[in-house]
Amino acid sequence: MAGLRNLGLTPLVGNLDDAASLRRLAGLATRVLHLAPPPGEGAGQDWWKDPRTVALAQALRLRALPASLVYGSTSGVYGDCGGALVAESRPVAPATPRAQRRVNAERAVRHLGRAGVRSSILRIPGIYAPDREGGTPEARLRRGTPVLRPEDDVFTNHIHADDLARACWLALWRGRAQRAYHVSDDVHRKMGDYYDAAADVYRLPRPARIARDAAGQQLPLMLLSFMSESRRLDNTRMQRELRLRLHHPDAIAALAASVQQGA
Repeated sequence: MAGLRNLGLTPLVGNLDDAASLRRLAGLATRVLHLAPPPGEGAGQDWWKDPRTVALAQALRLRALPASLVYGSTSGVYGDCGGALVAESRPVAPATPRAQRRVNAERAVRHLGRAGVRSSILRIPGIYAPDREGGTPEARLRRGTPVLRPEDDVFTNHIHADDLARACWLALWRGRAQRAYHVSDDVHRKMGDYYDAAADVYRLPRPARIARDAAGQQLPLMLLSFMSESRRLDNTRMQRELRLRLHHPDAIAALAASVQQGA
């Protein structure tokens, strides 16, 4: 908060889990960047809802609407695509409660868009950041976490945190109304190949390869869910409409450059 004030900004604190605390934002926000995830768990029959996005949308409706709203969603809304190249026009097919809550949040954002807000949705894959703690695959490699054997492996997608930040900023100004964008880099790799290449960058042993049946006994449920979905994100729309030039189009090259700079 002090850092914001030093920049000449006046922060207003709101709690997305307390709808009443958001009312003072109404009429003040001209461009809104909404990156908060849904609650981790739903309750009862409402397990699929995202009350946080709904609360924000209701607060923004109280007075003059903002010019634009950008919501950070996830590529998980597509479910398993069998490794296909996926465009934003593909119908969503969430396979987990977590992804279903994201779909619900997207619907709330689109509903606000129909009221006159230029609403854009960013569908984001795995985020990495070599200069942030826990932002690289190094820790997982040091733990020796296995990956799937080639015949069972899945495609994975990545975006550098700095490129994501730039995409968020550009979307506030250039994002088209009711439009979804894949914020992903240019390289399509299978997960095992990604960790093999990362291991070479860090000069660590490559992870063991296991069958999918064995993965169910050795890996946590969250990681298993990522290993159950395979897709390649097409980022053409991001590059053409947001006009974003990626500083880090290849995650492995970015990790290698970071290691070299650190050395």
